[in-house]
Amino acid sequence: MARRTDEPLVLGIETSCDETGVGIVRGHTLLADAVASSVDEHARFGGVVPEVASRAHLEAMVPTIQRALQEAGVTAKDLDGIAVTAGPGLAGALLVGVSAAKAYAYALGKPLYGVNHLASHICVDQLEHGALPEPTMALLVSGGHSSLLLAPDITSDVRPLGSTIDDAAGEAFDKIARVLNLGFPGGPVIDRYAREGDPDAIRFPRGLTGPRDPVYDFSFSGLKTAVARWIEAKRAAGENVPVADVAASFQEAVVDVLTRKAVRACKDHGVDHLMIGGGVAANTRLRAMAERRCEDAGITLRVPRPKLCTDNGAMVAALGAEMVARGRAASSWDLSADSSLPVTHTHVPGETGGDHEHEHGDGHGHGHGHGHDHDHFHELSKDNLYS
Repeated sequence: MARRTDEPLVLGIETSCDETGVGIVRGHTLLADAVASSVDEHARFGGVVPEVASRAHLEAMVPTIQRALQEAGVTAKDLDGIAVTAGPGLAGALLVGVSAAKAYAYALGKPLYGVNHLASHICVDQLEHGALPEPTMALLVSGGHSSLLLAPDITSDVRPLGSTIDDAAGEAFDKIARVLNLGFPGGPVIDRYAREGDPDAIRFPRGLTGPRDPVYDFSFSGLKTAVARWIEAKRAAGENVPVADVAASFQEAVVDVLTRKAVRACKDHGVDHLMIGGGVAANTRLRAMAERRCEDAGITLRVPRPKLCTDNGAMVAALGAEMVARGRAASSWDLSADSSLPVTHTHVPGETGGDHEHEHGDGHGHGHGHGHDHDHFHELSKDNLYS
């Protein structure tokens, strides 16, 4: 099938944590998804070290952008816009991405879109299953976030229904893997061991599931403590710890709560589609339980392939392309990184974003009506910088 050239061509940059992601999309079509991960550099610390992540982003940024452009078979001048994660995330890591996006956008004369990391995780599903239904219910689960979100419009209206009050689901996976001496990151290794274990071997607690507890909020701190104490008791008694059974039982407790609350949210709000995203969405048991419970409830489940669930530039590009297609205001040049950017801010237009046309662009993307006033910047010879 021939590609439509009238759809916005957008490059997205993601640096909220330890992966430098650069994606290129045209409309809802993924053209390139290049990732440079620094996870191995963090493994010896048992978690992500912000300064190490920031330095890794600096080193990987330009080569990863070049790789994405080559993979997509386009030049930087062909782009209709540059999108970047403005938050939430690690402040230093975000700053590297935002600075790079500003440099490329200005030098190329392209509109800049600072977008929300969580909203991007929802929007990436459009690259897999087509346009999102409106509204969409989204369950986002990762190392830093466990959230239930209602999205009537992914570019302008995302409403938080519930979130974690302590540890996120991914964080709990990492901590239990550490207690079991399984290494970092914990999600994939717990999933792997759990396949050989019995999920009913140990009945671990389900947090915030009582009749008086918040309906849509999550808590995994108590579960983490209960599992750690169970393991410690076994070791203190000189008994072997059944790693596979512990992994399976812990994982079952997490996905049971996540899927029950997500399906309930869909029913309560009359939404017949559930989208699951974030790194933990790659978990095989979460996918299987969500599929079964959604089918029983008459809800259509949408889960991107595992590679698109983890942090990547494609999700940022997907949201950026949607911003362009819907005529949303571009960001102004004073865009900054915001480590605690709320999900209600799907993007950051800035005070002057979208109010001016380009004065020295290359003719691409102006039909979308987005631009910036560059009068307060020194003119650059862009033709000599990018091909």
